[in-house]
Amino acid sequence: MDSVEGDRQDMGDIILIGFMGCGKTTVGLKLSYRLRRPVTDTDKEIERAEKRTISEIFATDGEAYFRERETDCLRRLLAGGSGRILSVGGGLPLREENRALLHELGQVFYLRAGAQTIYERLKHDTTRPLLQGDDPQGKIERLLGEREACYMAAADEVIDVDGKDFETILGEIEERALKR
Repeated sequence: MDSVEGDRQDMGDIILIGFMGCGKTTVGLKLSYRLRRPVTDTDKEIERAEKRTISEIFATDGEAYFRERETDCLRRLLAGGSGRILSVGGGLPLREENRALLHELGQVFYLRAGAQTIYERLKHDTTRPLLQGDDPQGKIERLLGEREACYMAAADEVIDVDGKDFETILGEIEERALKR
């Protein structure tokens, strides 16, 4: 293993947070290949553990139950080593306990996208429980406003993603992660 790869493995997890549709999953996968680290998506981990989709969890047990599963997932990840790329659900940083756990896991990158960008990316997506119903663009704007302080409190670094291609975003994350 060369020293650069060794350094990458020793720097803890790289954690991607942000609102739904900001690119966490795609950036996480691309970053995984680029840095040769495994990628874990907390929503996928929860779905696997629960044997049902996020939408089904919300419909059956509600948001509070799902938020508890997010915290449980972070605790399991913390006990399971480091050196991963973590992509976390958009609402996960809302809980103060989760923000503390994220900081314990590694370096937290907030992929910040504007409401218009998010709306354009998600306007035809029917799998997002929080965007169902009337005026999804208004919901995005409202939720972004409510969540911004939590995202900022959780973030070690902020990456503005509006108008940037993936290579630029990946380069910014890699540069900032390797400086640490």
